[in-house]
Amino acid sequence: MFEWFVGLRYLRAKHTHGFISLISLISVAGITVGVIALIVVLAVYSGFTDGLRNQILGVNSHIIVQQLGGSIHNYELARERILTVKDVTGATPYLYSQALISSSGGGSGAVLRGMDPTTAENVIGLASQMTQGSIHDLTPEVTPAIPNIILGKKLAQELRVGRGDKIRLISPSGPLTPMGIIPKIKTCRVSGIFESGMFEYDSSLAYMSMADVQQFLGIGNIAHGIEVTVKENMLDHADQVGKKIVEKLGGSFIAKDWMMMNHNLFAAFKLEKIGMFIAMALIILVAALNIISALVMVVMEKSKDIAILKSMGATSRSIMKIFFIQGLVIAITGTILGVTGGLGLCELLSRYKFIELPSNVYPMTTLPIKVLPMDVTIIAVSSIIITLLATLYPSWKASTVQPAEVLS
Repeated sequence: MFEWFVGLRYLRAKHTHGFISLISLISVAGITVGVIALIVVLAVYSGFTDGLRNQILGVNSHIIVQQLGGSIHNYELARERILTVKDVTGATPYLYSQALISSSGGGSGAVLRGMDPTTAENVIGLASQMTQGSIHDLTPEVTPAIPNIILGKKLAQELRVGRGDKIRLISPSGPLTPMGIIPKIKTCRVSGIFESGMFEYDSSLAYMSMADVQQFLGIGNIAHGIEVTVKENMLDHADQVGKKIVEKLGGSFIAKDWMMMNHNLFAAFKLEKIGMFIAMALIILVAALNIISALVMVVMEKSKDIAILKSMGATSRSIMKIFFIQGLVIAITGTILGVTGGLGLCELLSRYKFIELPSNVYPMTTLPIKVLPMDVTIIAVSSIIITLLATLYPSWKASTVQPAEVLS
């Protein structure tokens, strides 16, 4: 094991040219900074993706079931059959429609969403997002004359209304008369306000009961589709559950899972994550180039030592090992410091949340952090591999030293 002894001795020894030691320290610092940057950046991307997924699933369900060619008339029967499918935890019918909402303080376009409060509570996360009121206020028995409506926080602010205020709901698809199409207008009472954390939802969504939306649109007892939730461990396999649902209901139905509906968004995040990994890995590559410079100069400085070792019987392979060990120690030291620093910085960012984000731009208010063990492992292994590859040329160069030429 004399290779380890000599290699570690070279690392501890003071070089004739102090610049070599400085380059070695810069190489370790470069690897450390690169690993820290990679861990933090990928943790932010993972946290952002995970947070966005939770925000989306807080408003939407895991699977949406629709009937080809139109609405679902016997949606209660279809819902009961869906609940018998394995891994399904909940199902609720829904209605969607575009509408205009006006008040004494202003007006805005909105997406009107009809739901059944009794079955929707376990399917969508609206109940936990309510800042005022309750989703059970949407039952028609509460105010038979004036139906209740739940608005998003930003939409309510734009309309300048609060809980208990009245608004006018306007649908452009009214009856055709000799005077043209007459819009449908209905007065509603704001019974609650929700905040999902996503600006596009909070500024455009409005909820009413299924019965009130059916009456307002004049469409009869139908549903546009059925929202379905699955078990937590089946979230990433929701498409498989969707296929089982279609088999249960028949070929006239289709099922779209949350990954399919947001495929472009999450594909963009994945591509950006790969791009940032490559960009941040260049920092480690720069440090690896410094290692090449440092080791080449060490080889030049220690050429007489190498020649003496070869004269005493050391093989070229042993000489390569000596300098390879130096690079290995630098790689492991920089990587360990980087992983420790990166995890520590992520813990600080996650615990104290001192970096705030504008809510009208991002779906969360603070910088999200989620450290994935697989990401940390890939970063650490990549750092060591890149650094070790950088030591191959100097090690080979040292093994080619000819004792006769150096000692002559």
